[in-house]
Amino acid sequence: MQHSAINELSILLVLAFIIFISPYFSKISKIPIAPIEIMMGIIFGFFGFIPHSEPFKIVAEVGFFYLMFLAGTEIDLKSFFKIEKSIIKLAFAYLTILYIVAGVFSAFISPAFLVIVVVPLMSVGILSTLFKEYGKNEPWLNTAMIAGGIGEVLSIALLTLMSAYIEFGSSIELFSSIYYLILFIVLCVLGFKGLEVLFWWYPNLKILLMPHDDKSEKDIRLSMALFFSTVAVMIYLNLEIVLGAFIAGSFIATFFNHKKDLPHKLGSFGFGFLVPIFFVYIGTTVELEYLLVPGVLDNAMKLMIFMIIVRVISSMIFVKRFGLYDSILFGLSLSMPLTLLVAVATVAYNAGNIAKELYFAFIIASIFEVILSMILIKFTNYLKFRLK
Repeated sequence: MQHSAINELSILLVLAFIIFISPYFSKISKIPIAPIEIMMGIIFGFFGFIPHSEPFKIVAEVGFFYLMFLAGTEIDLKSFFKIEKSIIKLAFAYLTILYIVAGVFSAFISPAFLVIVVVPLMSVGILSTLFKEYGKNEPWLNTAMIAGGIGEVLSIALLTLMSAYIEFGSSIELFSSIYYLILFIVLCVLGFKGLEVLFWWYPNLKILLMPHDDKSEKDIRLSMALFFSTVAVMIYLNLEIVLGAFIAGSFIATFFNHKKDLPHKLGSFGFGFLVPIFFVYIGTTVELEYLLVPGVLDNAMKLMIFMIIVRVISSMIFVKRFGLYDSILFGLSLSMPLTLLVAVATVAYNAGNIAKELYFAFIIASIFEVILSMILIKFTNYLKFRLK
């Protein structure tokens, strides 16, 4: 048997084991599944059980794009516009503080564009898992999802611009990318408005596209068609694919909310198959021996502590509305931008803008942020009820 075929078999068998066993380790350790999968990827990759493979890398990238698609399905734009204005103002104020802090620190840390993207980074991928434990009746968690959704859109837009800047510099191609980004967003807004009018005039059209009694899985087929079509458009426009995937997911959540089980069906496929492959792959890119290299662990700890502290302090603008403990819980819940932090680090590293040591520091920080934030959320929630 050829060496490459043996490598592929090894990857498949190890992936099968990790995908199956991760939920059990997560339940025992009380750590979310995503960091468990990354850590197992690091360990198995270090011992050579998951060798480098181009097909594995491609499938992992698809898993990441699908994760962003699933994150988009958490954002119902119609519900967003019905949210209390004071909440929206506080959410924007919170994000503004983060971007001001990022702007200040970018004057002292290089590269500046990376600092501006990383410090206020938001991702609702891990945040959405908190609903399973704390329910949907917690004001701090619902508000965190609103602020996280807005922040994630801004983060993805900045990631798109950063990717273009890294690839093209200050040349005309950069401005061309900005033009296409603005054009794409404008077309999306017009498309949403147009479809809102269309479905208002013809409400049965939604049922026709996604019937309640569906033996042909038309809802999944339409979702996948939209996902791949949007990815193709982003590739053609040379824009960051995650933005298109996220918007495609929000389209599903906004216009097809009559299919209550659809997000669960899409999530079951993603979190049970494609997404774990992405997290395991990220783990395999971390060379374990580099953890002992000066500048990796210490930078990871500094980044993790700084990002958590900045978010918790910024969340104090909610004290009058939520009280101290819920405000802290709000800040901690938004301190887990694992997926986008990994994405930003990967883009910067592949372009040669950061050293390998700093890339690994980002990956380690993204894992430890989730673990520490989850522990602090449990502890703060315990104190809140204990001291009542």
